[in-house]
Amino acid sequence: MAETQRRGYARRYLMVLVAFALAANGQAQQPAVQATPAPLQQPAQQVLTPPPPPAWMQGRPEAMKNSSLVPHVGGVIAKPASDLKLDKIKLPPGFSIELWVTGLPDARSLAVGAKGTVFVGTRLLDTVYAVVEKDGKREVKALLKGLNKPNGVVFHNGALYVAEVSRILRFDAIEDNLNAAPKPVVVFDALPKDEPHGWKFLAVGPDGMLYFNIGAPCNSCVPPDTHAQIVRVDPKDGVLETVAKGVRNSVGMAFHPATKELWFTNNGRDWLGDELPNDTLHRVQRRMTHFGYPYCHQGDVLDPDLGRGRSCAEFTPPVLKLGAHVAPLGMRFYNGKMFPAEFRNRIIIANHGSWNKNGKVGFNLTQVTLDAQGKATKYEPFAEGWLDGANHWGRPVDVHIMTDGALLVSDDFAGALYRISYKR
Repeated sequence: MAETQRRGYARRYLMVLVAFALAANGQAQQPAVQATPAPLQQPAQQVLTPPPPPAWMQGRPEAMKNSSLVPHVGGVIAKPASDLKLDKIKLPPGFSIELWVTGLPDARSLAVGAKGTVFVGTRLLDTVYAVVEKDGKREVKALLKGLNKPNGVVFHNGALYVAEVSRILRFDAIEDNLNAAPKPVVVFDALPKDEPHGWKFLAVGPDGMLYFNIGAPCNSCVPPDTHAQIVRVDPKDGVLETVAKGVRNSVGMAFHPATKELWFTNNGRDWLGDELPNDTLHRVQRRMTHFGYPYCHQGDVLDPDLGRGRSCAEFTPPVLKLGAHVAPLGMRFYNGKMFPAEFRNRIIIANHGSWNKNGKVGFNLTQVTLDAQGKATKYEPFAEGWLDGANHWGRPVDVHIMTDGALLVSDDFAGALYRISYKR
């Protein structure tokens, strides 16, 4: 019986083992339980900030957001002589105008060397031209290339000085090296790099220093303290000084032949309407004078936004209001001997012409007569006709008195230089 009992135990033990084995095999064949994945983290949505408007559009009121007024396209291709309507130009009796040379796309500021070479800067291109007489004909050379808006040019002591956006360069003995310009000497290279109103006009003062503008980097804003001013740099040691402040965009200046004071043109802000503000003519009688921008325009109009809490009495007014949006650029005191005696020390201004106005104005040369105290007694046209009806075929930029007393005029839209002369 004991043997029978042992066999019973063995069978039951074997059955338990088989049952466990079958159970384990069944569990092994069951599909694995999938863990629920954690929800994916969605990236935080970025708030896209729209880019700022271009400088010319800043300050445009919401009511004018659909305005068709935009800056004119620059002339980067010179017009053929047959497209220049010089017969349309009106001048005072005894004066005449002729095409002096063409083939200078974007011709801007003018300078004349001791040997008669005419140097011409550009704003939209990277070039400085030299115009020379050869075999009785005028030849245009692309003298310098690869520069950044080399608008400002001036000749002094045998060297050509060129103003780029952020530096002033000197090219020594330039008229002896017109076929292969010498390497530049850097006079100053720490100027702001802003492109809007960054191009320069360059003049040499009676003190031998280089005077030029640093424009506001905008249409209307409170500019950095380094901007919206006229400065000067000593070409010998590179020391920079501020001459005048509150100057939005001056692209023309000259020194009075008698008083030696600095005078300059200034382009007022845009988007205040067809008749405001006037562009202006100024006189610097003491250093660090503030002429109002951006708080006060034309000497008597507070800016609707930035002028709040200010008074125009805080600032020095202009000598003369030149008209709204006429865009005065280059200016010179006439000191030649060809024109009639009454032209002596008159200011001749090149007006580039309007874009921010319904109905074009400017596109001409004007003249300003001053009395002995420097007060403007007369402001009148000198040469008109680049605006033909509602269309312009040319845009005067700069003027320069030639050694024979004739007036040279640059036109960046036509890519040409004109000569205005007088014959009794």
